[in-house]
Amino acid sequence: MSEASSAATNRAAPVPHLRRVLTLWDLIFYGIVLIQPIAPIPLFGVVQARSHGFIVDTILVAMFAMMITAFSYGRMAALYPAAGSAYTYVGRGLNPHLGFLVGWAMFLDYLLQPLINAVWVAETLHGWVRWLPAYLLMAVFIGGITIMNLRGIKTSALANKILLAGMFVVIGAFLFFAIKYLFGMGGWGGIISSQPFYDPKTFNSRIVAAAVPLAALTYIGFDGVTTLAEDVQNPKRNILLATVLVCLFTGVFGGLEVYLAQRIWPGYHFENVTGAFMDVCRRVGGQALFLGMTAVTILAALGSALTGGLGAARLLFGMGRDNILPRGFFGHLDSKRNTPSYNIWLIAGLAFAGGIGLSLGGHGYENAAELLNFGAFLAFMGVNFATFWQFGVLGVPGYRRRVLADIVLPLFGFAFCGVIWWNLGVVAKIVGGIWFLVGVVYVGLKTRGFREKPLMIDFSES
Repeated sequence: MSEASSAATNRAAPVPHLRRVLTLWDLIFYGIVLIQPIAPIPLFGVVQARSHGFIVDTILVAMFAMMITAFSYGRMAALYPAAGSAYTYVGRGLNPHLGFLVGWAMFLDYLLQPLINAVWVAETLHGWVRWLPAYLLMAVFIGGITIMNLRGIKTSALANKILLAGMFVVIGAFLFFAIKYLFGMGGWGGIISSQPFYDPKTFNSRIVAAAVPLAALTYIGFDGVTTLAEDVQNPKRNILLATVLVCLFTGVFGGLEVYLAQRIWPGYHFENVTGAFMDVCRRVGGQALFLGMTAVTILAALGSALTGGLGAARLLFGMGRDNILPRGFFGHLDSKRNTPSYNIWLIAGLAFAGGIGLSLGGHGYENAAELLNFGAFLAFMGVNFATFWQFGVLGVPGYRRRVLADIVLPLFGFAFCGVIWWNLGVVAKIVGGIWFLVGVVYVGLKTRGFREKPLMIDFSES
C-alpha cells in the first residue's frame, strides 16, 4: 500500500466514541433508582420529631433548594461531561484547589454510606427487639456487607430493577390502605387538610427550618445523573431537565408519602423513631404491610451500604494507585478476589467506630445524616458558585449572558444551600470541620503551600 493511500485510510478511520443512546426518560429512571422512591421513609420519625410535626414542609423547602442546585449541576455537566461531578465542576470552573477540597468532602460522603445505613438498621431493629444491643446489630450489618464486598459481589442492574419494582408495589399498597383508612375515619376531610403544612397552634418557623438539613437527605444522589453526560442524547438539554425533574418527582412523591403518614399519625412522639413509618404502615395495613415496608427498606439500606462501601474502597484504591495516598496499603489488591481488601476492612472499621461514636449521646442516625449532609451541601454550594463564576463572570464562548439564569439563580442556590448547611447540628459541624481541615492541610502540603496544582482524585474508580 502506498503512503498516500495509507494516509487516506487513516484519515477515513472512524474515531471511537461513546454512543449517545440514553433518552430523557432513561435519565429520569436512573435518577429515581439512585435516590429510591422510599428515600423519605427512614427519615419520617426523626424529621417529624425534629420539626414538631411538619415534615412535609421540610421536604418541600429542601426540594426548592435542590431544584435550583440541580439546575446548576445540569448546566455544568453540559460544559464538563466527566466523572467526578461537583469535584470536576468546581475544579475546572473555579479553582483546582477548591475542587480538591470539594472532592475531599465528597469522599466523606462515600465513607458514610455504610455507616449511616448500619446505624439506621441497628436503631430500627433495636427499637422493636430491645434485648438485642444496637452495637451488636450494627456489627452484624457491617460484617455482612464487608464479607460480601470482600468476595467481590456486586449489585446488578437487574437486582436494582427488581428492588425498585418491589418498592413501588409496597408503596402502592401503602397509598391504597392509607387513603382508605383516612377516608374511613373522616371522609374527604380526613384525606385533604392544610394541617400538615400549617397549624397556627404549633407551627414554629425556626424549628421547621432547623429540620430542613435532615430532610434534605431525601435528595442525596440526584447528581449521579450528571455522570451519564457522555451517553445521553442532547446532553445540554436532557441532563439539566433530568436532574431538575428527578428532584421534583422525589419531592412530590416523597411529600405525598409523608403527608399521608402525618395525617395517619399526626403527633410527633414515637416509641421507635427510626422505625416510625413502619408503625404507620401497621396501623393502616396490618402486619403484612409492616413487614413488607420493613423488608424493602432494609434491603435498600443493604444495597446502598454495599455499593457505597465498595465505591469508597475503589476510590481509596485509585488514590493509592496514583500515590495520592500511600500505595503500599491503599493500592493493595487481593490476588484471589481482585478486590481492594485492605481498604474494605478499613472502611468496615471506620463505619463501626464512627457508628458507635455518633451514637454515644443518642441520636446516632440524626448525627450520621447531618454529617453526610455536611459534605453534600459544601459540594452543592461549590457547584452553584462555580456556575455563577463560569457563566456569569467568565462567560462561555458563543453564549449570551442571562442575568436570571447565570447570576441570580446560582447565587440564590448558593445562599440557600449555605443557610441549610449553617443549620446543621453541632456534631456534624465539629466532625465535618475536622475532616475538612485535614483536607486543607493535606492539599496544602501536597501542593507546596498551594503553589502547585493538586493531584486529581479519579472519581471514575468509584
